[in-house]
Amino acid sequence: MSESNIELTILMPCLNESETLAICIKKATAYLAENNIAGEVLVADNGSDDGSQEIARLNGARVIDVPIRGYGAALIAGSNAALGTYVIMGDADDSYDFSNLNPFVEKLREGYELVMGNRFKGGIEKGAMPPLHRYLGNPVLSFVGRVLFKIPIGDFHCGLRGYNKESMQKLNLHTTGMEYASEMVVAASIHGLKFTEVPTALKKDGRTRAPHLNTWNDGWRHLKFLLAYAPNWLYLIPAAVLALIGVFAFASSFFDIAIEDSYKINSLIYGAFFIVLAVTVTEFWTIAKLYGVSSGLFCVKNKFIEKISNKDNTFIFVGALAFLASLIALVSQFIEWGKGGFSELNMYNSVLYTITASLVLAVSLQSVLFGFVLYILRQSTKRQ
Repeated sequence: MSESNIELTILMPCLNESETLAICIKKATAYLAENNIAGEVLVADNGSDDGSQEIARLNGARVIDVPIRGYGAALIAGSNAALGTYVIMGDADDSYDFSNLNPFVEKLREGYELVMGNRFKGGIEKGAMPPLHRYLGNPVLSFVGRVLFKIPIGDFHCGLRGYNKESMQKLNLHTTGMEYASEMVVAASIHGLKFTEVPTALKKDGRTRAPHLNTWNDGWRHLKFLLAYAPNWLYLIPAAVLALIGVFAFASSFFDIAIEDSYKINSLIYGAFFIVLAVTVTEFWTIAKLYGVSSGLFCVKNKFIEKISNKDNTFIFVGALAFLASLIALVSQFIEWGKGGFSELNMYNSVLYTITASLVLAVSLQSVLFGFVLYILRQSTKRQ
């Protein structure tokens, strides 16, 4: 069989899977033969020391060694080495049925670039998935992914999925750990790949050792990835909430919503604090969006962000003028106080003046520094 004629690569990441690897390869090989599919079984070995590599070769699989540890690293290397037009990846622990891959192949041949398995629709055998994963981890993370990215996928973390190799390589996936499962789905959505899902059965794996998956650590890595790739949710929406709270707290002191001066002073302090936080978070959002677009992580450009990226001088000079004005105002207040012999001041009026000027001082200094960050980002973009 010529390498150029291979339609399907069945890819199995492997780290010490000697107990189940042979049966997985036999099922995959039999599937290819029974369905007259020109294909190969490829094992991406991630440093096994239990003889998995030899087992794979003896059972007719092609083996590549992947020195970089991690689930994502193994799959990225395996995908790059695959000879097939399509790739179906699946764990080598005998939890997925490699003898029933037709639903994936049919969808790939129809033109879908990513075909996800859905274990919740296909059936989960008793004991195949820990209750914490089945009823909390997977549903919650999948829900978060659907909300943040508007992706109609019910099972973000199914280990059995198929994809068009050429389309997937264009995404330039790079995460090396378990969060690779989320990155593939999110990147496919961001870049407009055509994807769907098919029911997939999950049975209890055949291993006697503990799984490689670390519930809390890998769960956090998935969640962190999802949030980092959704800057509007991570930064912009919280910034809007902080700004509303800050403005309301500040305004309450001016419109007699607060009754006593002591409450008004507290309201001013908290209002100023939340406004500064809102400005800070908004600047982080801008930086994240700029870097995400320039680096290719987010391919959807934002016209507002594009305009902001060229306004570094505006932020620097306007911020500098506002900083100077607020500094002069604070010094003038102190001088006037000195001229009056440092006599007792009206507490509320004094605090109102000081906090307002300090707020402008803080925000204007942030503006100046933010302008320089924009300049650095634009220079780095030109070098790419």
